[in-house]
Amino acid sequence: MSTSVTYTAVLDVKRSTAEHLARLLRDHRIAAGTRRGRRALGCFREAVLVLRWFTDNARLSQLARDNGLSVSTAYRYLYEGLTVLAAGAPDPATALERAKAAGLTHLNLDGTVIRTDRVAAPGPNGADL
Repeated sequence: MSTSVTYTAVLDVKRSTAEHLARLLRDHRIAAGTRRGRRALGCFREAVLVLRWFTDNARLSQLARDNGLSVSTAYRYLYEGLTVLAAGAPDPATALERAKAAGLTHLNLDGTVIRTDRVAAPGPNGADL
């Protein structure tokens, strides 16, 4: 009898988001010349692995175990997903311009969330004065 518990969970991400990332991964694999059937995970399952890392803060060892991968392969898949996402991301100046034009008050540029109560403080260049 197994000592572990298996469960099913629902990832709180739109399916279209996972499908978009899967398409990016597929295009990346085609550009890299990866032959079909040579990877342990298909593009969609790899996309879900990456999105679980983002949304659930899942440990790589857990993601590896859940997908029947070694930890090193899970890292490789994660960084491949991060690479294809970063390739399509705007540069910081463009992101700031778009956020300002959209009237956004907060922007996450690098995945780092910094707790602060100084969001109303003027910026260092005085442009917010």
